[in-house]
Amino acid sequence: MMKVNITKGFVLLMVVAILGGCVSKKQFVASEDGRKKAEKTVEELTATVGSQKQKISELEGTIVGLEKNISELEKNIADMEKQIADLKADTTSMGKKNRDFQKILSSNMTQKGQTDALLKSQRETIADMEATLKEKNQTIADLQKQLGGMKETLSERERTISDLKANIKKQNDLVNNLLKQVTDALTGFSSDELTVQMRDGKVYVAMSDKLLFKSGSADVDNRGKEALSMLANVLTKQPEIDIFIEGHTDNVPMRAGGRFADNWDLSVIRATSVVRILTVDYKVNPQQIIPSGRGEFFPVADNAIPDERSKNRRTEIILSPKLDKLFQMLNEYEKL
Repeated sequence: MMKVNITKGFVLLMVVAILGGCVSKKQFVASEDGRKKAEKTVEELTATVGSQKQKISELEGTIVGLEKNISELEKNIADMEKQIADLKADTTSMGKKNRDFQKILSSNMTQKGQTDALLKSQRETIADMEATLKEKNQTIADLQKQLGGMKETLSERERTISDLKANIKKQNDLVNNLLKQVTDALTGFSSDELTVQMRDGKVYVAMSDKLLFKSGSADVDNRGKEALSMLANVLTKQPEIDIFIEGHTDNVPMRAGGRFADNWDLSVIRATSVVRILTVDYKVNPQQIIPSGRGEFFPVADNAIPDERSKNRRTEIILSPKLDKLFQMLNEYEKL
């Protein structure tokens, strides 16, 4: 999102103030308050959307890191299993030597060469071997316990990654399905009246002012209501999305003394007019909708060319999947 240019807004206000010298102080103060509220709304929405994009980027980076971490854990587990196998092999060999020697001691050998000194030495060797064997058995037990914990952690992380990937796929499927439904619902309107496209994982429905409003007005006409009605039929069946309503204008200043103080005022009021129709007339859930006015500061065409300038006078309805569940899953992973 672009940061609103406060300097341009101030200059625009000065022009309006000069041209509308006959406007009362009360009207001017009201207009200034409206502009400030609109700027605050835009800043808050810009911060919110920027935060969501940052969190999505962090989420994708985390998944890459998790996959690398799992690969390292699997290598560590393989190394530990080899170490355990080696220790078991050593233990088996030592046990066999111990049994062989005990057998020799218990035999009826009466050879004169067998002395008390040799017997004592061999018994000490046996004791050392038994102590070593006990120590290695304990090491094996400790390693197996550690290995079990690592496998459990690995399993939990793999489940978390699998859940994250499944949820991201679900969100992508939701957006693709939503794009198809919206496109099908609005097929009766020309490209001069509205466009539907997908960008950055969201569906954008851009409705021209020619479709929604008469020139300089914020009252939605019948053709515009027809389009909003068809769109509402889709939105009421989509509880898992956020709906952003953005009003946009060209850079032509408002007439002094008119209903609207400036383009900020016009863009905000047009956005809220669309919100009221969607929520009151067509029963779209108001808790899903966030309206804002963007004024003239986010053009999609050259304002210097009259035929192109009209493209900037539009209302954008942006449909975005809710990311709450993804963020919750990420927080749960961080606790592992």
